[in-house]
Amino acid sequence: MADPTSVGGSDLPSFEGWTCPLPLRDSPTIVMGHGGGGALSSELVEHVFLPSFRDEALARLGDSAVLDLAGLGGDRLAFTTDSFVVRPLFFPGGSIGELAVNGTVNDLAMSGARPLFLSTAFILEEGTDVTVVGAVAERVGAAAERAGVRVVTGDTKVVESGHGDGIYVNTAGIGLVPDGVDVRPDRAAPGDVVIVSGEIGVHGIAIMSVREGLEFGTALESDCQPLNGLVDAILGVTRDVHVLRDPTRGGVAASLNEIARAARVGIELDERALPIPDVVANACAFLGLDPLQVANEGKLLAFVPPAHAEAVLAAMRAHPAGLGASVIGRCVADHPGLVAATTGFGASRVVDLPLGEQLPRIC
Repeated sequence: MADPTSVGGSDLPSFEGWTCPLPLRDSPTIVMGHGGGGALSSELVEHVFLPSFRDEALARLGDSAVLDLAGLGGDRLAFTTDSFVVRPLFFPGGSIGELAVNGTVNDLAMSGARPLFLSTAFILEEGTDVTVVGAVAERVGAAAERAGVRVVTGDTKVVESGHGDGIYVNTAGIGLVPDGVDVRPDRAAPGDVVIVSGEIGVHGIAIMSVREGLEFGTALESDCQPLNGLVDAILGVTRDVHVLRDPTRGGVAASLNEIARAARVGIELDERALPIPDVVANACAFLGLDPLQVANEGKLLAFVPPAHAEAVLAAMRAHPAGLGASVIGRCVADHPGLVAATTGFGASRVVDLPLGEQLPRIC
């Protein structure tokens, strides 16, 4: 029988329920692309949230806010919050539980802080199996122990069936920033060496392979891991580290563009130096994706002055979370706010901020 939507006897596909990750820029409603960490996310924050909240610490747009408590008799405190809506809940190399802990720990570490305490809030959908909730909670506890942080408070809410996706998790974290550490996006300076801690694009492709049932010829696991130990190793070499950033949503491309614009510097990459594993490169070629825009959950970018670059690189490679660390580029005074990459053929291309999201629901 012909579909009711057929015209002139020809069956047409139904697009009911479809969403576009790359919508028109002037969309009057929230779309999936607003959560992708790209240009739409940036515009939402800039035009909706920042004018509403009007706070100096928030306006810096770091992974966490660094709050000076000297007037209250204390030190500098790092504070961050994040929400996790990944699908599926369990995936090769991790789960929503590990993501919730590691993502928050890493956001604190990217400000140079030593993570100490976490909160966690579970939003549960009616009908979700209690054993699944218990398994996620166990993963949260194990990940916190591995990262050396304590889960000290939390909350639980339940929503009606059909109004959630099993489990959503919100976390917040607190850490202390050591004396002499000043890590923030606008400190990037011409001459800084850009180092990445390992292979990129792994998490996003691992999630996509499980969710869509794709096989790429080899097992691929998420890189989800805590990075506070790696940051300790970096700061053990020098506290003169300008920027740290974990390139999650929007990938390396989004993180570098945000840093370039915050510091008003140019960034030049060497594409041949980018550590992109073959399975990620092949999957991206098959799916029409850019590996630089694919999410990571256990990698960091470090901007360090050239005088310290070799020592920092060696310290990163000596740590389990930084074994694959490599130099991928430099900051320059030219083309401020723009990221450019030199290709293997010697040409140059602009690495732009992604508009929406390539891989929905990766964290």
